[in-house]
Amino acid sequence: MSVAIRDPNQTAEALIGRDYLSYSAVNTYRQCPLRFYFRYVEQLPEEVVSSSLVFGGAIHSAAEHHFNELMAGNPAPDLDTLLAVYQDAWRDRERDQVRFCKNETIDTLGSLAERVLTTFQASDFAIPDGQVLGIEEELRGKISDETPELLARVDLIVEADDELVVTDLKTAKSRWSDKQVDSSADQLLLYSELVKELAPGKPVKLQFAVVTKAKTPVLTCHAAPIDSHRVARIKKTFEQVWQAIESGNFYPAPSPMNCATCPFQEPCRRWQG
Repeated sequence: MSVAIRDPNQTAEALIGRDYLSYSAVNTYRQCPLRFYFRYVEQLPEEVVSSSLVFGGAIHSAAEHHFNELMAGNPAPDLDTLLAVYQDAWRDRERDQVRFCKNETIDTLGSLAERVLTTFQASDFAIPDGQVLGIEEELRGKISDETPELLARVDLIVEADDELVVTDLKTAKSRWSDKQVDSSADQLLLYSELVKELAPGKPVKLQFAVVTKAKTPVLTCHAAPIDSHRVARIKKTFEQVWQAIESGNFYPAPSPMNCATCPFQEPCRRWQG
Protein backbone atom coordinates (compact mmCIF):
# COMPACT_ATOMS: atom_id res chain seq x y z
CA MET A 1 0.00 0.00 0.00
CA SER A 2 1.37 3.40 -0.96
CA VAL A 3 1.97 5.99 1.75
CA ALA A 4 0.91 9.56 1.07
CA ILE A 5 3.83 11.97 1.23
CA ARG A 6 2.93 15.28 2.89
CA ASP A 7 3.77 18.37 0.89
CA PRO A 8 6.48 20.54 2.57
CA ASN A 9 4.04 23.46 2.69
CA GLN A 10 1.55 21.33 4.63
CA THR A 11 4.27 20.14 6.97
CA ALA A 12 5.35 23.71 7.64
CA GLU A 13 1.78 24.75 8.41
CA ALA A 14 1.44 21.88 10.89
CA LEU A 15 4.76 22.73 12.59
CA ILE A 16 4.84 26.52 12.64
CA GLY A 17 1.35 27.62 11.62
CA ARG A 18 2.38 28.96 8.22
CA ASP A 19 2.71 27.12 4.92
CA TYR A 20 5.98 28.77 3.89
CA LEU A 21 9.43 29.68 5.17
CA SER A 22 11.03 33.10 5.31
CA TYR A 23 14.73 33.83 5.14
CA SER A 24 14.56 35.44 8.58
CA ALA A 25 13.06 32.26 10.06
CA VAL A 26 15.82 30.10 8.59
CA ASN A 27 18.46 32.58 9.73
CA THR A 28 16.96 32.55 13.23
CA TYR A 29 17.36 28.77 13.31
CA ARG A 30 20.98 29.05 12.15
CA GLN A 31 21.69 31.51 14.97
CA CYS A 32 19.88 29.53 17.66
CA PRO A 33 17.51 26.59 17.08
CA LEU A 34 15.83 27.15 20.46
CA ARG A 35 15.08 30.78 19.64
CA PHE A 36 13.43 29.53 16.44
CA TYR A 37 11.40 27.08 18.52
CA PHE A 38 10.14 29.75 20.92
CA ARG A 39 9.27 32.19 18.15
CA TYR A 40 7.87 30.00 15.39
CA VAL A 41 6.76 26.73 17.02
CA GLU A 42 5.60 27.89 20.46
CA GLN A 43 4.84 31.37 19.04
CA LEU A 44 5.70 33.06 22.32
CA PRO A 45 5.35 36.85 22.44
CA GLU A 46 8.66 38.68 22.45
CA GLU A 47 9.39 40.09 25.91
CA VAL A 48 11.39 43.04 24.57
CA VAL A 49 12.25 44.56 21.21
CA SER A 50 15.37 46.58 20.48
CA SER A 51 15.05 50.28 19.72
CA SER A 52 17.26 49.69 16.69
CA LEU A 53 14.69 47.30 15.23
CA VAL A 54 11.80 49.69 15.85
CA PHE A 55 13.78 52.64 14.48
CA GLY A 56 14.74 50.74 11.32
CA GLY A 57 11.15 49.65 10.78
CA ALA A 58 9.88 53.22 11.19
CA ILE A 59 12.43 54.54 8.67
CA HIS A 60 11.32 51.79 6.28
CA SER A 61 7.70 52.92 6.71
CA ALA A 62 8.65 56.49 5.80
CA ALA A 63 10.65 55.34 2.76
CA GLU A 64 7.77 53.10 1.70
CA HIS A 65 5.38 56.07 1.82
CA HIS A 66 7.84 58.13 -0.24
CA PHE A 67 8.09 55.54 -3.01
CA ASN A 68 4.34 54.84 -2.96
CA GLU A 69 3.71 58.51 -3.69
CA LEU A 70 6.17 58.44 -6.59
CA MET A 71 4.63 55.26 -8.00
CA ALA A 72 1.20 56.91 -7.85
CA GLY A 73 2.54 59.80 -9.94
CA ASN A 74 2.50 62.29 -7.06
CA PRO A 75 5.31 64.67 -6.01
CA ALA A 76 7.78 63.38 -3.44
CA PRO A 77 6.38 64.00 0.08
CA ASP A 78 8.06 66.65 2.21
CA LEU A 79 10.10 65.97 5.32
CA ASP A 80 7.27 66.74 7.75
CA THR A 81 5.10 64.11 6.05
CA LEU A 82 7.83 61.48 6.27
CA LEU A 83 8.44 62.31 9.93
CA ALA A 84 4.71 61.91 10.62
CA VAL A 85 4.82 58.44 9.05
CA TYR A 86 7.89 57.65 11.17
CA GLN A 87 6.08 58.74 14.35
CA ASP A 88 2.98 56.72 13.42
CA ALA A 89 5.18 53.63 13.10
CA TRP A 90 6.49 54.22 16.62
CA ARG A 91 2.96 54.60 17.98
CA ASP A 92 2.09 51.25 16.45
CA ARG A 93 4.71 49.73 18.78
CA GLU A 94 3.60 51.50 21.97
CA ARG A 95 2.55 48.22 23.58
CA ASP A 96 5.99 46.71 23.08
CA GLN A 97 8.66 46.89 25.73
CA VAL A 98 11.43 48.66 23.85
CA ARG A 99 15.04 48.25 24.96
CA PHE A 100 16.93 51.52 24.44
CA CYS A 101 20.69 51.86 24.23
CA LYS A 102 22.62 54.02 26.68
CA ASN A 103 21.76 57.75 26.43
CA GLU A 104 19.05 56.94 23.89
CA THR A 105 15.42 58.11 24.10
CA ILE A 106 12.45 58.44 21.78
CA ASP A 107 13.35 62.14 21.41
CA THR A 108 16.98 61.52 20.47
CA LEU A 109 15.86 58.89 17.97
CA GLY A 110 13.33 61.38 16.57
CA SER A 111 16.15 63.86 15.95
CA LEU A 112 18.18 61.09 14.32
CA ALA A 113 15.21 60.17 12.13
CA GLU A 114 15.00 63.76 10.90
CA ARG A 115 18.67 63.68 9.88
CA VAL A 116 18.37 60.23 8.28
CA LEU A 117 15.24 61.10 6.29
CA THR A 118 16.75 64.41 5.16
CA THR A 119 19.73 62.48 3.82
CA PHE A 120 17.42 59.93 2.19
CA GLN A 121 15.44 62.66 0.42
CA ALA A 122 18.60 64.28 -0.94
CA SER A 123 20.02 61.02 -2.32
CA ASP A 124 19.84 59.71 -5.87
CA PHE A 125 18.30 56.55 -4.42
CA ALA A 126 15.16 58.49 -3.49
CA ILE A 127 14.49 59.27 -7.18
CA PRO A 128 14.76 55.90 -8.99
CA ASP A 129 15.88 55.83 -12.61
CA GLY A 130 13.13 53.66 -14.04
CA GLN A 131 9.65 52.37 -13.27
CA VAL A 132 8.89 51.35 -9.69
CA LEU A 133 7.37 47.86 -9.83
CA GLY A 134 7.19 47.04 -6.14
CA ILE A 135 7.59 48.56 -2.69
CA GLU A 136 7.76 46.24 0.31
CA GLU A 137 6.69 43.68 -2.26
CA GLU A 138 5.79 40.17 -1.11
CA LEU A 139 6.96 37.42 -3.45
CA ARG A 140 6.48 33.72 -2.95
CA GLY A 141 7.75 30.69 -4.80
CA LYS A 142 9.47 27.34 -4.79
CA ILE A 143 13.25 27.32 -4.53
CA SER A 144 13.55 23.58 -3.81
CA ASP A 145 11.30 20.54 -4.00
CA GLU A 146 12.56 19.59 -0.52
CA THR A 147 11.44 22.74 1.30
CA PRO A 148 8.29 24.83 1.78
CA GLU A 149 7.89 27.81 -0.49
CA LEU A 150 9.97 30.88 0.25
CA LEU A 151 8.15 34.08 1.20
CA ALA A 152 10.21 37.19 0.46
CA ARG A 153 9.56 40.84 1.25
CA VAL A 154 11.56 43.09 -1.06
CA ASP A 155 12.02 46.76 -0.14
CA LEU A 156 12.17 48.21 -3.67
CA ILE A 157 12.02 46.81 -7.20
CA VAL A 158 12.69 49.16 -10.12
CA GLU A 159 12.65 48.25 -13.80
CA ALA A 160 15.26 50.28 -15.68
CA ASP A 161 15.81 50.15 -19.44
CA ASP A 162 18.44 47.43 -19.28
CA GLU A 163 17.99 45.74 -15.88
CA LEU A 164 15.75 44.98 -12.93
CA VAL A 165 17.13 46.67 -9.80
CA VAL A 166 16.34 45.07 -6.44
CA THR A 167 17.25 47.13 -3.37
CA ASP A 168 17.34 46.29 0.33
CA LEU A 169 17.31 49.43 2.48
CA LYS A 170 19.40 49.26 5.66
CA THR A 171 20.08 51.58 8.58
CA ALA A 172 23.53 51.07 10.09
CA LYS A 173 25.80 52.56 12.74
CA SER A 174 28.54 53.18 10.20
CA ARG A 175 29.32 52.81 6.51
CA TRP A 176 29.40 49.28 5.20
CA SER A 177 32.61 47.68 4.04
CA ASP A 178 32.82 45.28 1.10
CA LYS A 179 33.01 42.47 3.65
CA GLN A 180 29.71 43.53 5.25
CA VAL A 181 28.04 43.66 1.84
CA ASP A 182 29.29 40.17 1.04
CA SER A 183 28.26 38.70 4.39
CA SER A 184 24.74 40.14 4.06
CA ALA A 185 24.18 39.15 0.42
CA ASP A 186 22.69 35.67 0.92
CA GLN A 187 19.15 36.95 1.48
CA LEU A 188 19.14 39.12 -1.65
CA LEU A 189 20.73 36.33 -3.70
CA LEU A 190 17.94 33.99 -2.68
CA TYR A 191 15.29 36.62 -3.40
CA SER A 192 16.72 37.08 -6.89
CA GLU A 193 15.36 33.63 -7.75
CA LEU A 194 11.83 34.96 -7.23
CA VAL A 195 12.31 38.48 -8.58
CA LYS A 196 13.58 37.43 -12.01
CA GLU A 197 10.09 36.16 -12.88
CA LEU A 198 8.86 39.78 -12.89
CA ALA A 199 10.84 40.67 -16.02
CA PRO A 200 11.87 37.47 -17.81
CA GLY A 201 15.08 37.77 -19.76
CA LYS A 202 16.15 41.03 -18.13
CA PRO A 203 19.32 40.99 -15.97
CA VAL A 204 18.79 41.43 -12.23
CA LYS A 205 20.93 43.86 -10.24
CA LEU A 206 21.01 43.43 -6.47
CA GLN A 207 22.05 46.25 -4.17
CA PHE A 208 21.95 47.51 -0.59
CA ALA A 209 21.10 51.13 0.14
CA VAL A 210 22.75 51.81 3.50
CA VAL A 211 22.08 54.99 5.45
CA THR A 212 24.20 55.63 8.52
CA LYS A 213 22.75 56.55 11.90
CA ALA A 214 25.26 59.29 12.54
CA LYS A 215 25.44 62.98 13.41
CA THR A 216 25.80 63.53 9.69
CA PRO A 217 24.18 60.53 7.98
CA VAL A 218 25.41 59.24 4.63
CA LEU A 219 23.49 57.05 2.17
CA THR A 220 25.50 54.78 -0.12
CA CYS A 221 24.48 52.00 -2.50
CA HIS A 222 26.46 48.77 -2.71
CA ALA A 223 26.04 46.19 -5.47
CA ALA A 224 25.83 42.50 -4.54
CA PRO A 225 27.00 40.44 -7.54
CA ILE A 226 24.93 37.38 -8.40
CA ASP A 227 26.89 34.13 -8.13
CA SER A 228 25.04 31.00 -9.30
CA HIS A 229 27.28 28.72 -7.24
CA ARG A 230 26.58 30.72 -4.10
CA VAL A 231 22.83 30.67 -4.82
CA ALA A 232 23.00 26.87 -5.08
CA ARG A 233 24.85 26.76 -1.74
CA ILE A 234 22.20 28.91 -0.05
CA LYS A 235 19.47 26.63 -1.38
CA LYS A 236 21.30 23.60 0.05
CA THR A 237 21.57 25.36 3.41
CA PHE A 238 17.83 26.05 3.27
CA GLU A 239 17.17 22.34 2.68
CA GLN A 240 19.39 21.24 5.56
CA VAL A 241 17.88 23.72 8.00
CA TRP A 242 14.39 22.61 7.00
CA GLN A 243 15.33 18.95 7.57
CA ALA A 244 16.48 19.84 11.09
CA ILE A 245 13.28 21.80 11.78
CA GLU A 246 11.10 19.00 10.44
CA SER A 247 12.85 16.49 12.67
CA GLY A 248 12.32 18.65 15.77
CA ASN A 249 16.01 19.30 16.33
CA PHE A 250 15.81 22.26 18.74
CA TYR A 251 18.53 23.19 21.23
CA PRO A 252 20.15 26.33 22.71
CA ALA A 253 23.19 27.87 21.05
CA PRO A 254 24.64 30.28 23.65
CA SER A 255 26.39 33.30 22.21
CA PRO A 256 27.43 36.57 23.89
CA MET A 257 26.31 38.44 20.78
CA ASN A 258 22.88 36.83 20.40
CA CYS A 259 21.88 36.03 23.98
CA ALA A 260 22.19 39.62 25.24
CA THR A 261 19.48 40.82 22.87
CA CYS A 262 17.33 37.68 22.75
CA PRO A 263 13.66 38.34 23.66
CA PHE A 264 13.26 34.80 25.03
CA GLN A 265 15.84 34.81 27.81
CA GLU A 266 13.42 33.70 30.55
CA PRO A 267 11.87 30.79 28.56
CA CYS A 268 15.39 29.75 27.63
CA ARG A 269 16.47 29.59 31.28
CA ARG A 270 13.42 27.43 32.09
CA TRP A 271 13.83 25.12 29.11
CA GLN A 272 14.67 21.50 30.03
CA GLY A 273 14.51 19.90 26.60
